[in-house]
This record gives sequence, structure tokens and C-alpha cells, in this order.
Amino acid sequence: MSNYQSAIEAVKAIKEKAGSSWDPINPESVARMRTQNRFKTGLEIAQYTADIMRADMAAFDADKTKYTQSLGCWHGFVGQQKMISIKKHFDGKTDRRYLYLSGWMVAALRSEFGPLPDQSMHEKTSVASLVEELYTFLRQADARELGGLFRELDAAATESEKAAIQDQIDNYVTHVVPIVADIDAGFGNAEATYLMAKQMIEAGACALQIENQVADEKQCGHQDGKVTVPHADFHAKIRALRHAFLELGIDNGLIVARTDSEGAGLTKEIAVVKEPGDSGDIYNSFLDVEEIDVTDMAEGDVCFNRDGKLVRPKRLPSGLYQFRQGTGHERCVFDCIGALNAGADLLWIETAVPTVHEIAGMMDDVRKVHPDAKLVYNNSPSFNWTLNFRQQTYDTMVEEGKDVSAYERADLMSAEYDETELSAVADERVRTFQADTAREANVFHHLITLPTYHTTALSVDNLAKEYFGEQGMLGYVKKVQREEIRQGIACVKHQNMSGSDMGDDHKEYFAGENALKAGGAKNTSNQFN
Repeated sequence: MSNYQSAIEAVKAIKEKAGSSWDPINPESVARMRTQNRFKTGLEIAQYTADIMRADMAAFDADKTKYTQSLGCWHGFVGQQKMISIKKHFDGKTDRRYLYLSGWMVAALRSEFGPLPDQSMHEKTSVASLVEELYTFLRQADARELGGLFRELDAAATESEKAAIQDQIDNYVTHVVPIVADIDAGFGNAEATYLMAKQMIEAGACALQIENQVADEKQCGHQDGKVTVPHADFHAKIRALRHAFLELGIDNGLIVARTDSEGAGLTKEIAVVKEPGDSGDIYNSFLDVEEIDVTDMAEGDVCFNRDGKLVRPKRLPSGLYQFRQGTGHERCVFDCIGALNAGADLLWIETAVPTVHEIAGMMDDVRKVHPDAKLVYNNSPSFNWTLNFRQQTYDTMVEEGKDVSAYERADLMSAEYDETELSAVADERVRTFQADTAREANVFHHLITLPTYHTTALSVDNLAKEYFGEQGMLGYVKKVQREEIRQGIACVKHQNMSGSDMGDDHKEYFAGENALKAGGAKNTSNQFN
């Protein structure tokens, strides 16, 4: 007996016990609703998706071509359409494709204060709310698609047709996939981090990404002025996340520890040293200091003992302390090793440019201590990918003794180079970047933080230019609706996408032949059949 038929039989048994008042209840209708609502709680989703990520990590350990990917989505509809598209283009499967929830986009697009920079100024609860919203839309995508299969089942003329549709229902692939969710620097102390983590996990998040910046001085990873915290502080927050997962029963939940040390030159405090060579001592060893005599100390100076010598760290007017130039690589490696020791599952190294050998170099050093260390990497829109890779290609050509006289390195972004050999090589490097870094730097997950922010802006600009210009309505019809129809974009039937047909199904379940449906002959969506 199929799973669907088993569900019908189960509801029949419940109905029989209820008595005659339940006579109008159709067990098949209830079984359909149950099938369309597979996940009853966010914690069910968190457990289901954590299991997926753990299995994917094991598969990646065995085969570096099996890396995972995601796009940042700032609204439930965006995440839903992304997963519908993935199922359409990749044989109905969602394997190794996730969602990313970007704190940057929450700040810029979801705060009640209006657009904000990525500096942890937005409401804490807006992050968990977006997790819940994304999964609401993904679950609705399941219900919509299954509803279509149920209607096909009702219309099937032969037993073989019914069996084929039944098989699709029983082996249905959900749109629900893992979300890697950005918890910034925890929005406060370790207790605040724990409380926020619980909200996010209860909403469905199975993987939380936390960074080692000071919570109240937090900056976007691609801005200047980043301030890191001593390892004891960061590791307390990692443990807070683990306690939140364990309390809620998601024992295999994932923690992504992000280090901003490669670009962060400042710290707010001098670390506590309990014994020589401990993490606090190593953290302080990166500070930019000058050796002084006690008589050189000025009023208010902060000094400490290093190797039996009195040293004064360089302090800025802001009160922040400065790290020595050129220590970013070492600090990143130290951060990563410490985070894994503290219980993180995955690492994230925020870099200044996307360069395979530099990422691999840091990970090589980390993997000397933790051979299986895996990286989440931000394929960030903050990088000028075209210019970076053209310049990298130019430099390689110079090293190989090739003639580069036709190119101006500083101007390689120019469209005049688009059809050149250099451009073709650079584009191929961009195309293979994810596969290359997965193989060479053990990058398990590739994400783009805010691609849908940029695609929204680009598409609206193109539509506004056409519609408000000479093209008028043709600007929409030619560039949007006609392409939706020809490319099979599901939301061309926007009433269906918003749940109208599901609502009709429910009306029929609840009211039978008295149901007033919206999907009749006069529904203009029929023009798209």
C-alpha cells in the first residue's frame, strides 16, 4: 500500500471512532492536506535539514566535486521561486542546493527602521522571522505542487496513469532545504546569542553562522573598521549556540564560525592571559606594541608584560587597540583552529578578494591541525569579480612571459576587453572558481550573500526604462510576461502561485458542492493554459 493510501486508511479509522457527526469528512481530503503539510513545526524542519547537511558533508569528504551552494534570499517569495526553479531545471531534485539568510539583506531590506548598513542595528527578531517566512513559502510551494498532482490524479483516465501519479506523490521531493542563517556577532553577550539562536532554530534553521567581531561595533565583512574579540569571548558564543541546539533536541545542528581577522586590524580589549602560550597570550602577541620603561608611562597608559618586558600597545583615539600589519593570515588560521577546538562544525574566512591560492593557503595551515576542516565561502557581490580575475589573469600572463602590451591592467574592467583572450581565460577562472576552491581549499559550501538584492535592482531598472519610456506596455509584455510564458515560469499564473487553487480545494473539502470557487471559466488565468 502506498504512503498516500496508508494515510487515507489512517484517517478512515479516526473517522469511524468519531461517530456520525464526522460523516461529511472525506478521509482522502484529510490525507491530502496531511501530505501537503509534511512539516508541522520549525523544529521538524531543523532536524530534517540538519540531517541533510551532515550527509552532504560526509559525501563531500569522499568526493570534492560534491560541494554545496546557496543564494541569499531576502523574502520568502524569493526563496520559494529559487527552489521551484531548481526543481524545474535539475530533474526535480534539490540535492546540495541550500538557502542563505544574509544579515546584510535583513538590515538593508527587512528592518522597520528602513534601510540600514550591515552593522547589527536591525531588530534581533527580524532574522528568526525571515527564517520562518522562508520556510512558510517553501512549504506552500510543496502544497501547491502536490495539489496539482492530486487534481491530475482525479482526472486520470486509466489505472496506469493513476499509478504513475501516485508514485510521484509517494516519492515527492520537498522544496524544503537547509538554510545557513546569519546571526551576526550574536547581537549582545553570550546569553543574548543563546536566546536569539533558540528563536532561529525553532523557526527551522539548522545551521547558524556567527562571526568574531565585537557585537556593538559590528561591521560588514567587506567594510573597514572591523573589531575582533578575544577567543574566550567568541568561544563562549559558540558554546551558547551549541547549548541552544542541544536544548531543542537538534543534536546535530551546525555552527559556522566566521573569522574577519584577515581584514580586521583592531580589537577592543587586551585578552586575559592565564598562562604563557594560551589563547589570550597568542591573541595579544599580534598587537602592535612598543617596548617602554616604566618611567615612560603616561597617565592613563595601558601596558602589560611580554616575555619579561614592559610593552605599551598602540591605542587609537577611539580607545581601540591595533594589530600589527601583515598578521591577518596568521590570525585567521589561529581563529579557525580555535573555533574548531571550541565545537564549530564549519569555518568561514572573509577575504578581501576571491583568490584560490590565498584561500587554499590559509586552509592548508588549518588542516595541518584539523585535516577534515571544511570551509563556507562567501562569493560576495562586494568583490569586482570581472576586474579581480582579469587582473589575476594579467599577472599570470606576465609571469609566463606573455605579451600583455594590448592591455592596461588598471582599466581591465573596460568593455573593450570583453572579447579578448585574457577575458576568456578570466571568465573561465570565474566559472570554475567554486570547483577549484572546493578541490584545493576544502570549500564545502559556496554562497552568494546578496545576489537577489542585485537582481531585483537590475530587473526593476530594465522594466522601468522600458515601461515608462517609448515601449510602454510592450516593455512589460515583451521582456517579462512573454519570457515567463516561454520559459515556463510558474508564477505567470500568479493567482495559482498565491494559493488560489489550493483555496478552491479547501472550499470543496469544507462545503462540498456549495463551494464558491475562484478558478472557474471566467478566471483570466485560464489564458495561460
